Amino acid sequence: MTMEKFEITQSNRATEGKSDFAAQFYLNTQQRSPSPSGSTSKPFSVAQLLCVSIMTLTLAGCTTMAPKYERPAAPVSAAWPEGPAYKETGVRSGKPVADIPWQEFFEDEKLRKLIALALENNRDLRVAALNIERSRAQYRIQRSDLFPKVDATADGSVQRIPQDLSATGQARTVDQYSVGLGVSSYELDLFGRVRSLKDQALEQYLATEQARRSVQISLVAEVASNYLTLAADRERLKLAQDTLASQQSSYNLTKSRFEAGVSSFLDLNQARTSVESARVDIARYTTLIAQDVNALNLVVGSPVSTALLPAALTENLSAMKDVAPGLPSDVLLRRPDILQAENLLKGANANIGAARANFFPRITLLSSVGFGSDELTGLFSGNSFTWNFAPRITLPIFTAGANQATLKVAEVDRDIAVAQYEKAIQTAFREVADALAQRGTIDDQLSAQQSLTDATSESYRLSQARYEKGVDSYLQVLDSQRALYGAQQNLIGVRLVRLLNVATLYKVLGGGAPGQE
Repeated sequence: MTMEKFEITQSNRATEGKSDFAAQFYLNTQQRSPSPSGSTSKPFSVAQLLCVSIMTLTLAGCTTMAPKYERPAAPVSAAWPEGPAYKETGVRSGKPVADIPWQEFFEDEKLRKLIALALENNRDLRVAALNIERSRAQYRIQRSDLFPKVDATADGSVQRIPQDLSATGQARTVDQYSVGLGVSSYELDLFGRVRSLKDQALEQYLATEQARRSVQISLVAEVASNYLTLAADRERLKLAQDTLASQQSSYNLTKSRFEAGVSSFLDLNQARTSVESARVDIARYTTLIAQDVNALNLVVGSPVSTALLPAALTENLSAMKDVAPGLPSDVLLRRPDILQAENLLKGANANIGAARANFFPRITLLSSVGFGSDELTGLFSGNSFTWNFAPRITLPIFTAGANQATLKVAEVDRDIAVAQYEKAIQTAFREVADALAQRGTIDDQLSAQQSLTDATSESYRLSQARYEKGVDSYLQVLDSQRALYGAQQNLIGVRLVRLLNVATLYKVLGGGAPGQE
């Protein structure tokens, strides 16, 4: 990463002429100011006042003293990882993932309705949107410092001066009335201090916009994850209920055989353990389903209708578009969280310009124009016009190292922002790489799990037949039942992981941004 070094001495040379001109202007105005004796010199002409206005607008457009911004190089590989865990992905045509709307990616109608409700009602997304409004207002406040603030004033005072304090030796009452327009403490931004602060506020505002996009992308993925998890738990509950019914039938048959003296008491208790295990799972998955619904209500931001809840993890839920990862340089630099980190980096870079400007003079203008009189009826008479123009220059001479320390803080903040930007890229690269690694192996895992389930189902059928013929004990049947039940539960889990991987890959590749709604 390279950042342009900008020394204070170089800035001094670059702005030396502007500073001398401003100082000469200040001296000229002092020559036109009232003398200590009370006499006044010739007032400004219209041409001189026009020249002052032009100079003000010209200096307001000066460049800042912030270092030239250069985007740091991405501290990650130019290609995604390769190896046994990664599936080969050729070049595919079509839109990038970031340009695929979530309405096109998620094709399940119930899921789309839930996502739409979440985007409307979720409180985290609402807070993110309000943060944008707040940051926009802060930017407008900072930007307003680039322009003079004109205030209308009206004053009136009545004062009695006693005889002892009166210059005439007589007690008297003094009336004063005035109305006018005035500019108070308008800073000529010769060295870009105000403009740097405005740029920093702008980048902060843009960062909050990217933060909202990140929240929305995460929200879409979270709704999909909660929806799929609820579907999987409902399917697991259904499997546990079916298993309980089957185990209950086996238990009743074993009990009849025991009463007839054909089966042993051990066989009866082994059959009972299967029944009780299924009952435990039913209670557990009933609890998990209730918690899944609560989580879905929270992320959606309102109670979810039962008509929108999935019944089971059917293959129809897998109707999500397959996505190609693309190149890291194309994908990572479009993710909102990385764009947010870069905005914060630009803001820290702009803040250095404001810190550097503290080493140079500040010129502020104070002016007013209006009418004044000692009588209210004569306030707007021909001789009551009054004006005042008082520029002021402030040159820092001794600050006990405060300005240097402020500059050091700004530079360190910039370096911290660089590190955070690079960490955001590395984190994003890791998230995509993890999702790709899972994507490259999940189909093989699903195929193997399906084969395992089929094999354990056949083993259970054979063990049941051998037990009924008296060849094997009930222990073999019990082991086969447990193996089959576990394989079926694991199959549901692998199918869930496969669907979640597709949704996660869509998220980490930057899909579902607000601009594509």
